[in-house]
Amino acid sequence: MLYNYPERYFMNRLLCLEDIDGLSEEAEFAFRELQSNGELNSATSIKLENGQITSGQKTVRGPIASLACTTHGEIYEDNMSRVFLIAVDESPEQTRRIIGYQNSKAAGETDTRKEQDSKGFIRNLVRCLEPLEVVNPYAGRLQLPEDAHKIRRLHDLFLNFVKMVTLVHQYQRKKDSKGRLIAEISDIEEAVSIMFDSIVLKVDELDGSLRQFYEQLKAFIGQRGRDYEFTRFEVREATGVGKTQQHHYVNKLVELSYIRQYGHANRGFKYRIAHWDNYSDLRDRIKTHLGNQISALRTEHQRTPGRTPELPMVAERG
Repeated sequence: MLYNYPERYFMNRLLCLEDIDGLSEEAEFAFRELQSNGELNSATSIKLENGQITSGQKTVRGPIASLACTTHGEIYEDNMSRVFLIAVDESPEQTRRIIGYQNSKAAGETDTRKEQDSKGFIRNLVRCLEPLEVVNPYAGRLQLPEDAHKIRRLHDLFLNFVKMVTLVHQYQRKKDSKGRLIAEISDIEEAVSIMFDSIVLKVDELDGSLRQFYEQLKAFIGQRGRDYEFTRFEVREATGVGKTQQHHYVNKLVELSYIRQYGHANRGFKYRIAHWDNYSDLRDRIKTHLGNQISALRTEHQRTPGRTPELPMVAERG
C-alpha cells in the first residue's frame, strides 16, 4: 500500500505499473492522488514516548512520474483523464521490426554494450539538467480540440509537457529577470508533434487498441462491400486477434453502435458495420487545427523578431 512507504520514498521517482488491472480500488485511489496532488495523507496511530497512543497524520510525498499499462482502458476513466494515452502499435510492420530485433539479438548481431553505453549517455544528459522554473508566454495562444475528452485536464497536461520540452532545451533557452526559462514556439511545436497521437486518442471515442482493431475490420469489410455481413470467425481471420480479445472488441463496438448484431446465439450471430467513421479525416482535422495556430504564432513572431509576448505581472506582497 502506497500509504505505508517512507515520506520521501517516491519523491522524484518514476512509478511503473506493469498491469494496473491488478490494483485494488483503494490502491488505485492512492495512485491517482499521488499523481494529481503530489502527496498522500492518511490518518494513523502514533505511540508517544510515554506509551500513550494518539492519532496523527502520515504523509507520503511526490512528485512522481508514472507509467501504467492496461488492456481495459475504458474501465479506468478517472486514471486515463490524468495522463497522456499511448496505444501499443499492433501493426504487422511493428511486429516484424520486433521479431527482427529479437532475431538479431539472439544471433549475437546486436551490440548490447553499445546499447548500455547509449542508455548511460542519456542518463548522464538528464543529470546535467537543472530543476529550473519554466514560464510559457504563449500559454492560451494554442487551443486544443474542444471535443477532447476532459479538456480541462488535457490542457493542463499539455502545458506541463511544453514545460518539459523547454526544460530539456534549457541550455538553448533564454531566462527572464527572475531566472525562469522562457518557452519558445518551437517547444510548443515539438510538444504537439510528440504527443499528437495521444491528443487524437483523447478526441477519439475508441481507445487505441480498439481503434486499431476497428480500422483493420473496416479495411477487411470494405473489400467486400459496406453491407457485407460477417461472422466472428471472419473477424479473427481478418485481424489475427485472439478469441478472448476479439470477444471484448466486438462487444464494445456493438455497445457503442459502431457495428450491429443480427441473428440468434444458437445459430451464431452475424454482424454489419453501422458507423463508417473516417479516422484519417479526424487526424487531419486535428493536425490542421493545431498546425494553423502554430503557423499564426510563427507569422506574428516574424513580424516582430526578438519580441516575446509579455508575461503577466504578479504583484508582490509587501
